Amino acid sequence: MFSKACEYAIRATIFIAEQSLQKNKVGQKAIAKAIDSPEAFTAKTLQKLTKNNVVTAHKGPNGGFYLSEAQLQTICLRNIVEAIDGDDLFVSCGLGLHKCNDKKPCPVHHQFKAIRDELTSMLQNTTVQHMAIQMKSGETYLKQ
Repeated sequence: MFSKACEYAIRATIFIAEQSLQKNKVGQKAIAKAIDSPEAFTAKTLQKLTKNNVVTAHKGPNGGFYLSEAQLQTICLRNIVEAIDGDDLFVSCGLGLHKCNDKKPCPVHHQFKAIRDELTSMLQNTTVQHMAIQMKSGETYLKQ
């Protein structure tokens, strides 16, 4: 469903959010290790997340990646998906037809639209703060 880059971005953002709840900034190497991602790939992913204001980067000796209190409360899964994969997941046809719409639907349009709308709602309503709290409490995990 998500690209590999998007999967890593979601995991990285959740890890950064969990650290941010504890007022910690975290470096790119620690993030890569925590989410089982290659360092170079993690670096590119973090650049995109920073550029799209999903996470914040602070350079220097006490630097690292973090989320502000406002980011923790407002950044949701949809923001991460859009930053990495764009908005195709939220608007595209299930069969990849460019002119598919409600007036001229493809054979799976109505079923796919219902699923897409439900997925969009879940991604829009799930904040990184909520996921970080679940991680911190041990309800969920990023590594198996």
